[in-house]
Amino acid sequence: MPGMKTFLMPDRRSFLKTAAAAATASLAAPYIVRAQEKILYVNTWGGPWEAAAKANLIDPFTAETGIQVKTVSPVSFAKLAQQVKTGTYEFDVTTLGGGELVRANQAGIIEELEAPYKGGLFENGVASHAFATVIAWRTDKYKEAPKTWADFWNVEKFPGGRSLQRYAARVIPIALLADGVAVEDLYPLDIDRAFKSLDKIKDHVRVWWTAGAQSTQILRDGEIDMIGIWHGRYFEAEKAGAPVAMTWNQGEIERAYWVVAKDTPNLDNAKKFVEFATSAKPLAGFAKAADYGALNPASNEFVSAEDAKRMPTSPENYKLTFEQDMANFGADPAELAERFEEWVAS
Repeated sequence: MPGMKTFLMPDRRSFLKTAAAAATASLAAPYIVRAQEKILYVNTWGGPWEAAAKANLIDPFTAETGIQVKTVSPVSFAKLAQQVKTGTYEFDVTTLGGGELVRANQAGIIEELEAPYKGGLFENGVASHAFATVIAWRTDKYKEAPKTWADFWNVEKFPGGRSLQRYAARVIPIALLADGVAVEDLYPLDIDRAFKSLDKIKDHVRVWWTAGAQSTQILRDGEIDMIGIWHGRYFEAEKAGAPVAMTWNQGEIERAYWVVAKDTPNLDNAKKFVEFATSAKPLAGFAKAADYGALNPASNEFVSAEDAKRMPTSPENYKLTFEQDMANFGADPAELAERFEEWVAS
């Protein structure tokens, strides 16, 4: 297919080998009332992500099914867990990265799903799209471009304020690459070595960002000089005219998965939405609009080589990156997240 790597979308066997906004009164409606509505509440990341989803997934889904969709943002693992515990649902469907997906499935807070396409199911999440955490920097700060995470860690050669996401499953592999671990030797992760590596950069991390819009803003406005940022959010800063650059080299590709909240009263509609959102043409439209890589192989028919240039799944970009491997992670994601939060706060 034009411009896309078909091997990025494996079946489950090969995958195992390689691979808050405030709620309105209606959102807080009791379980029994919500169950009677022909409506679906979808948790999104807001901003350009939601705009792309609305145009290519949400509005077409409503047009085809008559099911009204309302959005709740931002994505929150904590709210997902809380609403399943209380039975009061703010949203029925959400997306999770690999680390949180494993945690959610272990905790029993998401529904069992079936694969809508071959190889599309992992830990009861349906693979939607791929995104990458990449190195980006201010070109008005550095004349020489950093090329690796070791450069990111090298504050003598590249002085200045740093920023990383406050998200353990993404930062730990990066810390190991910075410490000299080869990509092919990353997994299972050496957690203790990773934290020793993080100790070296901690005093230079001015911001541990927690929302995509925040990462764009601090890069665009020059609050920091170098950042580990989602590639789509980097393009926002670039589009705004900020003096910025990035590299795909050692970009960390992660898969995003649609999941359904356990025991949601809108289960049938939620499953219909997940199936629609990961079907070939709607997913391709969403991926093109948001610069993601669609993970349903059938979507490739609708993605041109030109569209793919800004996606981590294009052949030129993919060969420079590595994929997060949650199936061979080497640690319990929940325990790692707790340790990481304690480390950040210490």
